Amino acid sequence: MPITNLQTGTRIDEIADSIFRISVPLPPQAIPVPGGFTFNQFLIVDEQPLLFHTGPRGMFPLVHEAMSHVMSPDALRWVAFSHYEADECGAANLWLGAAPAAQLVCSRVAAMVQSDSFDRPCIAMADGEERSLGRRTLRWFDAPHVPHGWDCGFLAETSTRTLFCGDLFTQPGANAAPLTEGDILGPSEAMRQGMPDYFAVGAKTEDSLARLAAFEPRTLACMHGSSFNGNGSALLTELSKILMPTSR
Repeated sequence: MPITNLQTGTRIDEIADSIFRISVPLPPQAIPVPGGFTFNQFLIVDEQPLLFHTGPRGMFPLVHEAMSHVMSPDALRWVAFSHYEADECGAANLWLGAAPAAQLVCSRVAAMVQSDSFDRPCIAMADGEERSLGRRTLRWFDAPHVPHGWDCGFLAETSTRTLFCGDLFTQPGANAAPLTEGDILGPSEAMRQGMPDYFAVGAKTEDSLARLAAFEPRTLACMHGSSFNGNGSALLTELSKILMPTSR
């Protein structure tokens, strides 16, 4: 079992070729979520390694320790996030300090309104823009307010068809399997129903989810809970039907 910190249960697992899920679990007594919760960061090991989500500042030592099991953290080249939030980019400046060549990657909106929060300028990616890490190529999808945040967007890795889907499909549980072929939509919808206004359904929600589904992801790298292996397009389409029932 790839546990990297016995005290906290932090672990690192390869969920697709050279793509690693670094998961920090919190038990129910530490967070008001039945069964606890996980904070997941995703590392792409390549010529120019990239970390998607930094985790909160307080989790930086655990994520740094886990990363060191597969690569030297100071070789990190890119640090990306979906939208501005503590678990997305709270440790960004700590990572910039730990990796001298690292730069931040985010949406154009985030780069415009949040850049003063960081110790180095953000590199903005436009909708549909691609960036090579070496063997891997990443594509950016603008997705304002999906599920929340004007600056929201997602990265996808084109060869493994991995979608780093942030807060979409958030599931509870501190002992979530690293990767599952089982149902993640049901648990995520049950949790969403208990969190009013967690999703900001807007004019572009349906279109954003349709574009993500058209990418035909085989792996959904979820920020909270298990990642999913299977027909990610079908899950995204079903989520859209749930959120936008009047358009069907």
